[in-house]
Amino acid sequence: MKTVQAYRFALDLTAAQERDVYAHAGAARVARNWALARVKAVMDQRAAERTYGVPDELLTPTVSWTLPALRRAWNAAKPEVAPWWSEVSKEAFNTGLDALARGLKNWADSRTGKRAGRPVGFPRFASRRRTTPSVRFTTGAIRVEADRMHVVLPRLGRLKLHESARKLARRLEAGTARIMSATVRRDGGRWHVSFTVEVERTARTPVRPGTVVGVDVGIRHLAVLSTGELVDSPRHLVTAQRRMRTLGRALSRKIGPDRRAGRRASKR
Repeated sequence: MKTVQAYRFALDLTAAQERDVYAHAGAARVARNWALARVKAVMDQRAAERTYGVPDELLTPTVSWTLPALRRAWNAAKPEVAPWWSEVSKEAFNTGLDALARGLKNWADSRTGKRAGRPVGFPRFASRRRTTPSVRFTTGAIRVEADRMHVVLPRLGRLKLHESARKLARRLEAGTARIMSATVRRDGGRWHVSFTVEVERTARTPVRPGTVVGVDVGIRHLAVLSTGELVDSPRHLVTAQRRMRTLGRALSRKIGPDRRAGRRASKR
């Protein structure tokens, strides 16, 4: 049985490594904003042409916003848009384009009713200050070193971990896990690396199948068992409110001393 599991570790980056990660995150933001401006310009142009009465067959051709289409357009324009493109990994640009492709698809599916839940707005341009820096790697050299305290990522090289990656390393050494992608992200004031891993697990069967019971946690009842038994909620709030009312009535019958008015305290 194969499942997808995530492993997250804190990083201890040097100043040079942190600059490199910021450069990759900035490259992802540049590619995303460029592709979004391109898509938005075509959509605005088509909307303006409709106001002039231009028939649909004569409108400006639409731009595909799938990831392969966005990647082809970026590869053709990157020598002019980003002359420094060779200084970072191609995965950095793919990170921004993939995020935009997902956002546009969610927006389109939300408008047509294919996506359930709250309405999804049109993607906005990524800001340098408000955007959380992150970059995702799906190809290239992605591995955990033998000392289990370092990881290797494309173009970033050997990065030191703040904690041991022995849990992931054991599975990789045993051949029961395969790294699918690695994401470097700044969260909570420090950098982390998250690995998306395909883990192969052995299907477990209960020793005594008759003793297994399913539990569903609910609202009206604390739990509902697969046997049909209902476990009532302890209702802590109702109990506390009842006790508060009792104490409030007892307090209202008590009078404290007042020296200025010459009032004595009640005997209770």
